[in-house]
Amino acid sequence: MVLLCLMLVSLVACGGRPAADPARAEVQRVLDRRADALLDHDENAYRRTGAGTGFDRLRAVPLAGWSYRVTGLRRSGDTATVDVELRYRLRGYDRSPVTVGRTLRLSRTRDEDGRGWRVDSDRPAHKAARQLWDQGAVTAVRGRDSLVLGAGQPREALRRYADLADRAVPAVSRAWGAGWARQVVVLVPESLEGMAGLLGSPASSYRGIAAVTTGRTGAPADAPADRIVVNPDAYGLLGGLGRQVVLTHETTHVATRAHTTPATPLWLSEGYADWVGHRGSGRAPSDIAPELARAVRAGRVPEALPGDGEFGFTGAADGLARAYEGGWAACRMIADRWGEERLGAFYRAVGAHEERQGAVEEAMRTVLGTTPEAFTERWREYLRARLG
Repeated sequence: MVLLCLMLVSLVACGGRPAADPARAEVQRVLDRRADALLDHDENAYRRTGAGTGFDRLRAVPLAGWSYRVTGLRRSGDTATVDVELRYRLRGYDRSPVTVGRTLRLSRTRDEDGRGWRVDSDRPAHKAARQLWDQGAVTAVRGRDSLVLGAGQPREALRRYADLADRAVPAVSRAWGAGWARQVVVLVPESLEGMAGLLGSPASSYRGIAAVTTGRTGAPADAPADRIVVNPDAYGLLGGLGRQVVLTHETTHVATRAHTTPATPLWLSEGYADWVGHRGSGRAPSDIAPELARAVRAGRVPEALPGDGEFGFTGAADGLARAYEGGWAACRMIADRWGEERLGAFYRAVGAHEERQGAVEEAMRTVLGTTPEAFTERWREYLRARLG
């Protein structure tokens, strides 16, 4: 029995458990060295671990952390396919790491240290979203209250985004208050397809959408910073005011994220962001809500506040516009009738509810002193008066 165990030691342990593949530990050590070299800006050390494309593309990104954790390894001769969990932080913005799945290909080759593995390729894991550096070299522009990262974009264009974001941050603070990070991260890919890749969805889902904000609803204060992801194709069609409204709208989502929960209906979260975006613009209601104004003038006043399903990006453009405009009108009505501070208190009260059911009803009763039925009827009259 002892002899048999000795003969099989390279294949199994005596207890029947497979022996650990030393390649996994070797690969982990190589990836640790690769991460350290990236953070130390040591290009030579990085290239000794394999392909240098990542270093070139990430050179301008202000990283505070970067690490790999091997979660799976499949070998075929002198090559290995490795699943890893990549964790990284942007310096000054991410309070905790962003975690993404990656798939790496490595090959065995003896270097001067005898460690034997080099990275040949690094790509998103199956069904994982692409990262900005997957689309090319990243350019970074810092604003007063913003960090803009772009791929395939000239620095001058990214500077304009930073200027807009720097105006958006104080505008949002004036409406919402100072209890948020008061800074934003903006990602600007080269095209609509690049935006869709960052979001892990088909491009058709975002055609005509100028920007979206990523982040977890109800996120704690130490969560990674939200990312405002721009669709440069649609954004480029907007005028100066429209571009500012979009950046301010998305920055509002960043500010309100911790108080936006599954209890918050989209008419409130999107309507509030639009209200902040247009706040102080001096534009007439019919200019802010043209699709809804046309419907009201034609006698088609909505019977109810827009439901979540009406905010889908894949539906008709005019229906989506009316949903956003209806939410904006409801929030503007609250600000006009009950005051801007009460509007913010209402938003927070809805988000504090444990579930969607009853959240709006309770907040309307305790903050606004009304009922959903009375509120809806007042909103319909508001539409007739302001848009008719």
